[in-house]
Amino acid sequence: MNFSYSPKVKELQQKLNRFMEEQIYPNEKLYEQQLNEQQSRWSHVPPVMEELKQKAKAEGLWNLFLPESEYGAGLTNTEYAPLCEIMGRSLLAPEVFNCSAPDTGNMEVLVRYGTDKQKQQWLVPLLNGEIRSCFSMTEPHVASSDATNIETDIRKEGDGYVINGRKWWTSGAGDPRCKISILMGKTNKDADRHEQQSMILVPLDTPGVKIERMLSVFGYDHAPHGHAEMTFENVRVPADNIIWGDGKGFAIAQGRLGPGRIHHCMRLIGAAERALEELCKRVQSRKAFGKPLASQGVIKEWIADSRIEIEQARLLTLKAAYMMDTVGNKEAKAEIAMIKVVAPSMALRVLDRAIQAFGGAGVSDDFPLAAQWANARTLRMADGPDEVHRAQLAKLELQKQKDNVYSLH
Repeated sequence: MNFSYSPKVKELQQKLNRFMEEQIYPNEKLYEQQLNEQQSRWSHVPPVMEELKQKAKAEGLWNLFLPESEYGAGLTNTEYAPLCEIMGRSLLAPEVFNCSAPDTGNMEVLVRYGTDKQKQQWLVPLLNGEIRSCFSMTEPHVASSDATNIETDIRKEGDGYVINGRKWWTSGAGDPRCKISILMGKTNKDADRHEQQSMILVPLDTPGVKIERMLSVFGYDHAPHGHAEMTFENVRVPADNIIWGDGKGFAIAQGRLGPGRIHHCMRLIGAAERALEELCKRVQSRKAFGKPLASQGVIKEWIADSRIEIEQARLLTLKAAYMMDTVGNKEAKAEIAMIKVVAPSMALRVLDRAIQAFGGAGVSDDFPLAAQWANARTLRMADGPDEVHRAQLAKLELQKQKDNVYSLH
């Protein structure tokens, strides 16, 4: 495994870092100010966002996440990793480069499994950044960490499907630009356990689709993006809105979540890097008990441990990305599961140390640490909780050891 960066990646890193310094960081506060200028934080998108998107597109910093050169920049997962890390330094940045969840995952689903009609109608405007999308999978009344529990009913009726169910944590549904949801539900409850589910495209303006409420995350509303609890009551969509085919929902979910999981991990490394930088600046500029905070022994341990943990997580992320590129997502499932457990916890530890070093300022919104911490904490549950990934890893390890014993006899 060679993790050295190609000339192409180095050039993109330089362009991204310059864009972050000149455009993203200076506009983080302006974005929030513009969001608060209207009576409702859900009614509009801050104008600075569209301005930044146009600038990013003009510089070729657009759709970098898609490996397919036909649609994206033609980067491998390994090449994209250091670029995604840079974007993760700011909660604002991923959308600016059209590399934000859940749009990235939805675009990947449409690229892999969508029909020509579905691609033309929904993928193209998503790739152009003209609309946004959401992903409706999690449900309030079942343990959705087991996707086979999903109860939303997708019933074939005439020349279409009728959908009934309740979803929550449908991220992105609050955005006024959100036009389409990829919804997961059951089309055949009598089929094999992993072939009961299907995914279907549901335009949000379809009669029967209703946003019941927007949910907060540790007090953050994440407007105008947000996370919705939604009901689907007798929602009728055409038969050709089904993705891939009846019973393919679970398989699509596994294909979708692999890249999504590792993208989260890449961004978390960037968040941790920025937190460590802020920590180092802070402790060198503040004094307590007659000497700089940086001279306190415990602070030095925080810095050293943070650097060690970031490097470990980065290497595991790169290994997982390399395996996805060389042997495929399915063969890389153990490495993807490992980094999905490691990266959020690592970022939380680094962010917690930075918050502690900042004191009261660390828990305020004057600095990005508190918001990044809240985001990182959700990622111990999103795209599968730690416990599910650990269970899968244990199962794989036990099987591997069992196979090793057999091979000796």
